[in-house]
Formats: sequence, structure tokens, C-alpha cells
Amino acid sequence: MNGAMPGSLELAYVGDSVYDLYVRTRLVRVGGRMKPIHRSAVSRVCCAAQSQALSRVEPLLDDEEMGVVRRARNHKQTPPRGADPADYHRATALEALIGYLYLTGRTQRMEQILASALDDGEEGGN
Repeated sequence: MNGAMPGSLELAYVGDSVYDLYVRTRLVRVGGRMKPIHRSAVSRVCCAAQSQALSRVEPLLDDEEMGVVRRARNHKQTPPRGADPADYHRATALEALIGYLYLTGRTQRMEQILASALDDGEEGGN
């Protein structure tokens, strides 16, 4: 990537899209009917699920990646009404990490992190 690295919220903005696409692609590959696939996707991209996903990947992160997570998690922001603030900040941190890896071209590492983040023992949308 040329120039300065975007800020934490910009990284999270990109990472949110990448994460959503990864989840949807993974579910469609498993197959099934659209309504259950959609429900499964929505349940995996909500802030509570992303917070849990971050817990699964944190032990795998190097110092640089933990720095991205820490900066995004601590960034001042107001969660949407009804969202748990801790989950919201942790979800933003996961999205920022994914955005960072994507924008720096570390897609193989990004895929490792995504696979671990979503390794919750639950597949499919049936």
C-alpha cells in the first residue's frame, strides 16, 4: 500500500467488508437454502460473535498485529444503541486487523486469521 496507513476506523471499515465477504463465501461453499445461510451469516458478523472470534485469534497474533488490535479497540467511538460496548470495541479491533492485513497484502496471513476466527465448530446454513 502506498502512503500512510489508514487510521483504525478506516482499517475496520475495510476489514468489515472483507470479513463479511469471507463469511458469506464460506457459507455458500457449504451450501444450503438461502434463508438459513443468511441467518448464519448475520449471526457470525454481529459484534458479539466478532468479539468471540477475536478471543480465538488473539493467542496467534504477533506484536505488530496486537498493536493494530489494541489501537482499534481503544479508539474512542460510540457503539450503536443496544450493542455491548466491550463487544463493539473488540469487533472493531478484529475488523481493523483484517483490514490491515488486507491492505498490506498479507492475504495468506489474513486467511489464517479468518479461518481461526471462524473455527467455532459450526458450519453451514441448513
